[in-house]
Amino acid sequence: MAIDETELRARMRELVTSGELLMDAAARARRYVAEADMRPVAPTAGAVAALERFREPLPESVGDAGAILALLDEVGSPGTVAQTGARFFGLVNGGVVPTAHAARVLADAWDQNAAVGAVSPTNAVIEETCQAWLRDLFGLPEQTVAGFVSGTSLAIVCGLAAARWRLFERIGYDVNAGGLGGAPPLRLVTSRHAHSTVVKGAALLGFGTDNIEWADVDDQGRLDPTTLPVLDDRTIVILQAGNVNSGSFDPIRECVERSHTAGAWVHIDGAFGLWAATCAALQHLTDGHEAADSWSVDGHKTLNTPYDCGIALCADPEAMVAALQNSAPYIVASEHRDGMLYTPEMSRRTRAVDLWATLRYLGREGVDRMVLSLHERARQFAEELVDAGFDVVNDVVFNQVMIRVGDQAATDRFAAAVQASGEAWVGGSAWFGAPVIRISVCSWMTSPEDVSRAVQAFAQARTG
Repeated sequence: MAIDETELRARMRELVTSGELLMDAAARARRYVAEADMRPVAPTAGAVAALERFREPLPESVGDAGAILALLDEVGSPGTVAQTGARFFGLVNGGVVPTAHAARVLADAWDQNAAVGAVSPTNAVIEETCQAWLRDLFGLPEQTVAGFVSGTSLAIVCGLAAARWRLFERIGYDVNAGGLGGAPPLRLVTSRHAHSTVVKGAALLGFGTDNIEWADVDDQGRLDPTTLPVLDDRTIVILQAGNVNSGSFDPIRECVERSHTAGAWVHIDGAFGLWAATCAALQHLTDGHEAADSWSVDGHKTLNTPYDCGIALCADPEAMVAALQNSAPYIVASEHRDGMLYTPEMSRRTRAVDLWATLRYLGREGVDRMVLSLHERARQFAEELVDAGFDVVNDVVFNQVMIRVGDQAATDRFAAAVQASGEAWVGGSAWFGAPVIRISVCSWMTSPEDVSRAVQAFAQARTG
């Protein structure tokens, strides 16, 4: 039966005023969080098959809100991978600090647009606070600004866009107005083990992936500075703080000094590894990072904020704002920070709330302890894997461990067996062209007992 505007509004307003739907959602979410680490890490085949219930024609009429939520929970929840638990070691996927999770729920209720301070003063002040805290934690220059984006993929784009604007500005070319068609060429230099998001950024910004100049790496995936090409003031150098496979760090100080002597811009891709700079025992890994020009880092990896929480940092505010500029008569500026000046997006959620809650809860000491714990668990992983007869490929300098279990077919079977066990989740990768299993220890929940339990599952997967 057709429903008119008045009735539709009345139904939805009742959902708001009664609060029953939100209470139901909160109860279901509470149960999911409490049980996430007790269920199989990967969903069962039956749970995945049940997801077919979502494939249905678009309903013709307004539905039952409670039934919709129940369907989402009862069918959707069992089909998820327990990424927030203690034994998910895929991607470089952090857990969730409980305080940040709760803050995220509240911020979702606010449903603020983080574009400008005028429409969300709370978000603007929290962004300003996080920006100052990040400068402090990472030891970055006082003028460094932060853009809160979805992840390092976009944060790299922001850093490279700022670099492109500044290098062109230095030679008197307005790339915003003139575009790339008639622009003089710029150079992009990085290591052969640069993350794929660097290549994507080069493509998106028009540098051309065929034009990237590659430096060689050593056996741990660190950039070999002796293989850097001759640099100049039209060059952007991209360094890596945390190889996505081995966890190794480029020789940052040497490369930054050489780059700046030539007038080049340096961007550091520190998606998960830049957090080593916040840990007293691991700071040596990022030595010299503070002298770079821009950085990209994720909160949702090592810091364990909820997804998504990427951060673009730049020590050249003018270049960052100019590269990401946007204005219109209806956009109201205020005395507060206007977050859209530091990101490619206008409409976006208040990611800084999650970050603020995490940092406010952990403090400097808690961040140091959590980052170090990930390294300690990775070292334990490697030691127990060696004792169990596995071939650990890399030097464990941060939170990444790689093992070799055979050819591609054997590697695929092993990963599938571990996932099917429900005891842990790992995936495959390639290391100098050879297949490996990659283990990322990135959750605060992972205990020594969880590591031992995962190693037992690995041993069974190898023999079973």
